[in-house]
Amino acid sequence: MKPNVLIIGAGGVAHVVAHKCAQSNKQFGDIHLASRTLGKCQAIIDSVHAKGSLQRPGALHAHALDALDVAATEALIRDTDARIVINVGSAFLNMSVLQACLQTGAAYIDTAIHEEPDKICEAPPWYGNYEWKRREACEAAGVTAILGAGFDPGVVNAYARLACDEYFDRVDAIDIIDINAGRHDRYFATNFDPEVNFREFTGTVWSWQDKQWTPSKMFEYRKDWNLPVVGKQTAYLTGHDELHSLSQNLDVPNIRFWMGFSEHYINVFTVLKNIGMLSEKPVRTAEGQEVIPLKVLKAVLPDPASLAPAYTGKTCIGNMMRGEKDGRERTVFIYNICDHAENYREIGSQAISYTAGVPAVAAALLIADGTWDVRRMVNVEELPPRPFLALMAKMGLTTWVREGERDVLLEEQAETVGV
Repeated sequence: MKPNVLIIGAGGVAHVVAHKCAQSNKQFGDIHLASRTLGKCQAIIDSVHAKGSLQRPGALHAHALDALDVAATEALIRDTDARIVINVGSAFLNMSVLQACLQTGAAYIDTAIHEEPDKICEAPPWYGNYEWKRREACEAAGVTAILGAGFDPGVVNAYARLACDEYFDRVDAIDIIDINAGRHDRYFATNFDPEVNFREFTGTVWSWQDKQWTPSKMFEYRKDWNLPVVGKQTAYLTGHDELHSLSQNLDVPNIRFWMGFSEHYINVFTVLKNIGMLSEKPVRTAEGQEVIPLKVLKAVLPDPASLAPAYTGKTCIGNMMRGEKDGRERTVFIYNICDHAENYREIGSQAISYTAGVPAVAAALLIADGTWDVRRMVNVEELPPRPFLALMAKMGLTTWVREGERDVLLEEQAETVGV
């Protein structure tokens, strides 16, 4: 019997997940979408039908749900007979949805680390504060829980594992580089949930250097990278989800995350932060209303999904890795290039949502066929990477490998890679 899938969330990433589940629905049963706003779920379902995304005739259903309510989420999982839950709602939902999966036996997938509304940039390793506390419960219940199965975190974790297993005898450094070289027609916008986006950049930047956690400030360190397709790009050292698991699961002394920002973004961000608009703490207005500045800002900024029609350009996300193979120094860049306009033509999405949503569905397919149905909690780097990367290539996200001046598709290379 093919597993029913429950998608929690109705934003840009959920849009991609729904379309990609529909494109592979020979492997799935019914597909369900749930969020607080029923109309958003129905709009996604309508877009699936409008694009003709269903691989074969199948059922899609919309549900209203407050996923912070564990009992309600558990009841919906049981009512829909969902065996795989893909959580692409707010990062605040992770622990509630995970608990509902533990109580029903459904497999759990998310794409980001859990957050609490009143805390930002928590002490590393962040997973240890929340998800990893449920490891024993998952194993005891035989529940598969795959954490951070987006692109970063997610695919970059698989790139790191692949490199450690096949490209190097010893890895000295992993620099994860995330560049969006695309352009939209808005004065200022974030590419995913503004609240989550800004929270990443308003606290301490934690990186893993010389086998220890090293603090710095946002925009304190910058570096120019010469990358495939997008060319020379400036990126800034920042903290990110995958560092918190890779540092614990791989024996690599230096793991850093670099993200590209335009000068315009930095200038607007700095003004917003300096005047207090990025604060997650409530304030009281002169009229006596209590508001959270960051939530007000989220309400007035463009919905990230609305950027898709006018988005042009490409993204480049990958791992620059240095180490040793057969006694010789080696540098390899494993990466993906994604095109905003192509993604919009295919399913009405922009590339940031596309790169986050496709891997989550690939993980669900690998659970469905048993390859990744491990009956315990894992981060992506704890799983075999090649089936994941090969499946994503068929779904629209190809992996390239650059060494020196040569770029080669991963699937054209042998399972074991020499110098």
